[in-house]
Amino acid sequence: MEVKISAAQVNELRKATGIGMMDCKKALVEAEGNFEKAIDILREKGQKVAAKRADRTADQGRVIAKVNADNTKGFILVLSCETDFVGKNAEFVALTEKLIDTAMAQNIATREELLALTIDGRVVSDLIVELTGKTGEKIELPAYHVLEAPYVTAYNHLGNRLGCIAGFNLTGNDETAHEVALQIASMNPMALSADSISQEVKERELAVNIEKTKSEEIAKFVENAIRKAGINPAHVDSDEHIESNTAKGWLTPEQAQQAREIKVAAAAEAQANLEKQAKKIEMISQGRLQKFFKENTLLAQEYYGDGKMSVEEFMKQSNKELTCTGFFRVQLG
Repeated sequence: MEVKISAAQVNELRKATGIGMMDCKKALVEAEGNFEKAIDILREKGQKVAAKRADRTADQGRVIAKVNADNTKGFILVLSCETDFVGKNAEFVALTEKLIDTAMAQNIATREELLALTIDGRVVSDLIVELTGKTGEKIELPAYHVLEAPYVTAYNHLGNRLGCIAGFNLTGNDETAHEVALQIASMNPMALSADSISQEVKERELAVNIEKTKSEEIAKFVENAIRKAGINPAHVDSDEHIESNTAKGWLTPEQAQQAREIKVAAAAEAQANLEKQAKKIEMISQGRLQKFFKENTLLAQEYYGDGKMSVEEFMKQSNKELTCTGFFRVQLG
């Protein structure tokens, strides 16, 4: 016998879950009027939606960064979705705020702990799945970080698409700390300093620089050989250009063939000479590695407010002992 479901029951379930009236009624009918079972049914629906959207890209949403009352610990997280429309939805924004506020209050250390946290009697991972069911979009908590230091500052960029937290070894330098946070947000350093970059990354970057330098040395040798033959290197830098420039009359067929032969012979000769240039190639590659560190590590980067000094030098102007001890930067997409 079919259980009769009242409008009041449907409305109560709708208020509790935020899901549409018809879906709530169907869940209550399937659950034979059992409120908790109906919620589970709706959660299952949300899980199905989440699975269905698993291959979609969730690169919209909201980034939020905050610090505790005494500025000794910073928290940052991103709740992501598929569209900006959902990311600005009041319920989505409210959930983001509730997640970070609860995480701060309970001193949650990791993303896994946050997903397993219970808020108002419901597990965070379930809350996310339920919101997926309501919106029909893939919703995730892809990043959550905590940073502790004698002084921590937080920065939220307008629109909450980007945020960061940064730690410092000293207190009393709030304005300088804020400027460094702006540097992190705008210049996106990959690490604090060269020492913070793994040896694996350093070795990979150096290997790339060595191969790039070798390629450039060969290209220079070939170009000079072509010039010596009285041919414009720009006219023969590819087979396509050789053919088109021959058709235009800018090259004779003999010059085109000569250029092809020179490119092959000169490249082989340059390749054979690379061993003799090993020290030069190593020196150039190491220089490029240092440039990589300068552009991609916070302390060595040029301070965005004055390109004449590094971020480290900028901090020393405020206090000779001041330095940044670590940071986390999160950006949608």
